[in-house]
Amino acid sequence: MCGTAMFPAGPPWSRVRVLQVLWALLAVLLASWRLWAIKDFQECTWQVVLNEFKRVGESGVSDSFFEQEPVDTVSSLFHMLVDSPLNPSEKYLGFPYYLKINYSCEEKPSEDLVRMGHLTGLKPLVLVTFQSPVNFYRWKIEQLQIQMEAAPFRSKEPCMAEEVCSMSWYTPMPIKNGSVVMRVDVSSNGLGSFIPDKRFQMNINGFLKRDQDNNIQFTVGEKLFDLMPRYFVGVSSRPLWHTVDQSPVLILGGIPNEKYVLMTDTSFKDFSLVELSIDSCWVGSFYCPHSGFTATIYDTIATESTLFIRQNQLVYYFTGTYTTLYERNRGSGSWVRVLASECIKKLCPVYFHSNGSEYIMALTMGKHEGYVYFGTIRDGQVSFEMLPRKWSVCEQIGVTTCSIIWSEYIAGEYTLLLLVETGYGNASKRFQVVSYNTASDDLELLYHIPEFIPEARGLEFLMILGTESYTSTAMAPKGIFCNPYNNLIFIWGNFLLQSSNKENFIYLADFPKELSIKYMARSFRGAVAIVTETEEIWYLLEGSYRVYQLFPSKGWQVHISLQLMQQSSLYASNETMLTLFYEDSKLYQLVYLMNNQKGQLVKRLMPVEQLLMYQQHTSRYDLERKGGYLMLSFINFCPFSVMRLRSLPRPQRYTRQERYRARPPRVLERSGFHNENSLAIYQGLVYYLLWLHSVYDKPYADPVHDPTWRWWENNKQDQDYYFFLASNWRSSGGVSVEMDSYEKIYNLESAYELPERIFLDKGTEYSFAIFLSAQGHTFRTQTELGAAFQLHSQVDVGVVLADPACIEASVKQEVMINRNSVLFSITLKDKKLCYDQGISGHHLMKTSMTVNVVGSSGLCFQETHRGPRMQGNLMVPVFIGCPPGKRLAFDITYTVEYSRLKNKHYFDCVHVNPEMPCFLFRDSVCPVPSPAQFTALLPPPLCALPPHSSPRRLPTLFPAASHFPPSRSSASRAKLISSSGLNPLQPHSFLPLLLDSRFGDRRLRQFPGQSVCTSVPGSYVLLVVGGGPTMDSLKDYSEDEIYRFNSPLDKTNSLIWTTRTTRTTKDSAFHIMSHESPGIEWLCLENAPCYDSVPQGIFAPEFFFKVLVSNRGVDTSTYCNYQLTFLLHIHGLPLSPKRALFIVMVSASVFVGLVIFYIAFCLLWPLVVKGCTMIRWKINDIIASESYYTYASISGISSMPSLRHSRMGSMFSSRMTEDRAEPKEAVERQLMT
Repeated sequence: MCGTAMFPAGPPWSRVRVLQVLWALLAVLLASWRLWAIKDFQECTWQVVLNEFKRVGESGVSDSFFEQEPVDTVSSLFHMLVDSPLNPSEKYLGFPYYLKINYSCEEKPSEDLVRMGHLTGLKPLVLVTFQSPVNFYRWKIEQLQIQMEAAPFRSKEPCMAEEVCSMSWYTPMPIKNGSVVMRVDVSSNGLGSFIPDKRFQMNINGFLKRDQDNNIQFTVGEKLFDLMPRYFVGVSSRPLWHTVDQSPVLILGGIPNEKYVLMTDTSFKDFSLVELSIDSCWVGSFYCPHSGFTATIYDTIATESTLFIRQNQLVYYFTGTYTTLYERNRGSGSWVRVLASECIKKLCPVYFHSNGSEYIMALTMGKHEGYVYFGTIRDGQVSFEMLPRKWSVCEQIGVTTCSIIWSEYIAGEYTLLLLVETGYGNASKRFQVVSYNTASDDLELLYHIPEFIPEARGLEFLMILGTESYTSTAMAPKGIFCNPYNNLIFIWGNFLLQSSNKENFIYLADFPKELSIKYMARSFRGAVAIVTETEEIWYLLEGSYRVYQLFPSKGWQVHISLQLMQQSSLYASNETMLTLFYEDSKLYQLVYLMNNQKGQLVKRLMPVEQLLMYQQHTSRYDLERKGGYLMLSFINFCPFSVMRLRSLPRPQRYTRQERYRARPPRVLERSGFHNENSLAIYQGLVYYLLWLHSVYDKPYADPVHDPTWRWWENNKQDQDYYFFLASNWRSSGGVSVEMDSYEKIYNLESAYELPERIFLDKGTEYSFAIFLSAQGHTFRTQTELGAAFQLHSQVDVGVVLADPACIEASVKQEVMINRNSVLFSITLKDKKLCYDQGISGHHLMKTSMTVNVVGSSGLCFQETHRGPRMQGNLMVPVFIGCPPGKRLAFDITYTVEYSRLKNKHYFDCVHVNPEMPCFLFRDSVCPVPSPAQFTALLPPPLCALPPHSSPRRLPTLFPAASHFPPSRSSASRAKLISSSGLNPLQPHSFLPLLLDSRFGDRRLRQFPGQSVCTSVPGSYVLLVVGGGPTMDSLKDYSEDEIYRFNSPLDKTNSLIWTTRTTRTTKDSAFHIMSHESPGIEWLCLENAPCYDSVPQGIFAPEFFFKVLVSNRGVDTSTYCNYQLTFLLHIHGLPLSPKRALFIVMVSASVFVGLVIFYIAFCLLWPLVVKGCTMIRWKINDIIASESYYTYASISGISSMPSLRHSRMGSMFSSRMTEDRAEPKEAVERQLMT
């Protein structure tokens, strides 16, 4: 029987009997894992198609992904949700597509399975990952994901059942500006049937359009529907060239004598045969003879937005219509011919983008032999430059004629590796590897390839030193391959040479010299597949020296025989491989199958692990006698039986992955099925969630460092009310929106495997552990004279660093003898040597760490329900520099909290603005810049304190990427003005703090009696670059003004602020602050713009300071080039002495004048009253006298005494009426007269 243990050898059997038993057992081994999987699990798989907005619920419909504009068909539905937490005044849009999700199992109808899954609680979970764009100058570099829960939906087909006949699950298919490549991972919520996770490629196809009849057609040519066998049968395979992880549409040519290509936007899950609309006009010339003309498309290369093809010596390109990448008018109307006057013999791909661009290379022949045309693609615009710029390669290496047969571009080094052939006619051909630097225009001869293949003499590899013996077989190199992550270089042809430093090469002797390599499929994760001219497939693990033959092989014969016995639709007895390529580190074949005169083109997984296991068991077995029988067993040469990863940190800090979660709105229907309106509302909610993320890049951080906070800011307190309505089915519109269903996830756990990539800032560490259970007893003791007893394990782990000058690794071994296991703790750390400051996510240095269990390459496998998986080799790409997603934001909330804590009070402005709080001039303030958008604390935070106070530290945040203006080369002050940094400020003093709010880590810890800001040491420069007394009067200061207002060298009495720190820039132009600095003090000297501010009304003067904080050139704690510009509102500014004296004098004068006026009034008032009384008496006397004479002349009969008496009485009566306050004595005197 076969086991994993190692058995002692026994006497040999005859060769024939051994082989018979061996092949039988191989067949059992091959099928064992499948039988186990079938026994315990049904072989079920997810099925995902794309449906347009208007075709939801239709059966058998699959749409192409080319519409890129949001649809305005959902906003009207949100107006019905009057009693929901949503703001109806906001604009809600939708995406043009849905994802339709089903699943199927072998021998069962899909409709029954989906219905059963729904009834058992199964809900698909969809994780959409947006690929970062190439052009980081236009778009923000970020690692964004959104996880959605699928909503059940009845099919629109007629149904006789009461509830449901057929159904599917739907989620919106989101689109994001700057991203045209999306990965869709579908998993189960853990209920219902066991369905393994599955990944789908959902890419935007910018080479489709609608015609006048609303039919979809290709813009590059005409789609063909008949895949005739003559197009594929017996045709040689060809490489699939494209920009790794960036090309939404792949293209494959090579169909003989036809202008046909295969195109796909789903990585060949679906594909189309297209006849290209090119002219194929080839005018022969002296350099390009007319003989050999063919219509075949030889070389095809796909980039993010553009397709390139070569037909004969002609090169064409076609730019797709991608409105999510650039303007609408960038798409091509037809194929564009380039390098029309050149004779192009080959196109060479560049697999990785850099500097915001993609690249392609064209090799010439004829008049420009020895030159390379280097093409640059950015935003769909293509340009070519002939390199070298001065003299040809032939002239610079000292030969009259030469030919460049391959070119490889190393983007991080701006270097072209050229494979050059010299010697023509009867002279023997020689080959050299030449390095050309595109930045400096320098050319260097790196390596002379030996003329003949070395004699290995039974060795697996041989170091080429020049002293070894050689065979009579001439070396015929065809190409160069460089992996930018591990710096391994391969020269391939009828041999394989490997080098890690471009100088010393190793000959891999396992590859037979009788074969010749046609192309290599690269995973860039440590594995390489080799295709020869005879269509053989070989396999190589980078860094090892064994080369394995996969096809043809005995293992392949057994494998395909079993597949044909099971009637697999992916295999046939007559098949032709079209290409071999890697996708997500897995090797795939595109194969044309012929079954019963019917052809079929399929994509299938290459069973690398099974084939390697076959080879291991075929060549290594043992016979053991038990009783009277000999038993065959297979020797397991893997040094361990169990390998597990432990102590993995939470990934988001290192992967910079941001993830949102969205669930469908709750439908008020007992069956739980959604309708078209609820799905449309789901579209609008997902759109608005991603819109909130896109606009969160702002200088001011929200009180809660989460983009979704503003969404529910005003309705969070009413959450119980909305829940009451939904629970009683009273929500309007038939749906209920739960606020907690739309959130950002900050606490992702590791998936017990190393991440796809990690980003290291300056001095950052990444630690994890590997647990290995050894095979058998592999421990030994070692004692030395004078040394303690030590226990050693023969299971060892090696860590290979691609750039040991830039990163370092430490390994700590812990032997667990009671468990027969070893625990290796590994720490990877940046050495702070190989990168200068840069913008977040820009120009990162590629390197890698490879962990290899010694002796495990190609020998160790783990059985899973998906089949065997190779173990023992782990490679992690590492990016050194300023990680994506780091930026600064002014944390208003923490600043106010610190001001209230420090000053025991907080006085806001009279007119409160919650977006921009005020700070009193005489109070200490700590403006908190928060690196918004990540979970860990990295760059230097700064805190401010008033003079004579002890320093305290405040919280720190992390910001997303910010774009910095280019530096100016005049003085250091100009350089600092255009740099980047943190943000500190306070009326008397303050220090900024950094928070990584993308991952929600505030790091604010409260201790008894104090608030501590956890920070990383760092330096920065603070500059006031603008300001004004009002928002409308804000102005940016000139460079000279910035220098005068901020420099300690200023002699013009213009400083706005000062500090006690003595550290300055090299030219002493500006202060360099840090978290240990004593803070700053506001001055506003005589010539400063904030001096003598005029109050606006009766309140104290206010001023808005425009502050820039930058760490460029002064901070050694981070690779990030930070910059933050924000406004700080200060009130309570003091008046100038002159204005204050003037106001005091005016006020005193007015006051004294009022006092004098009051005294004069009090003194003069009685006299005034007396004078007025006298005047009234005189007037009354005159009136009375005139009245008497008038009466006497009319009556004439009254006596004089009576008249006199009457007159006196009348006068007395009148006087008493007018003034009853007259003294009685005055009246009597009047009567006596």
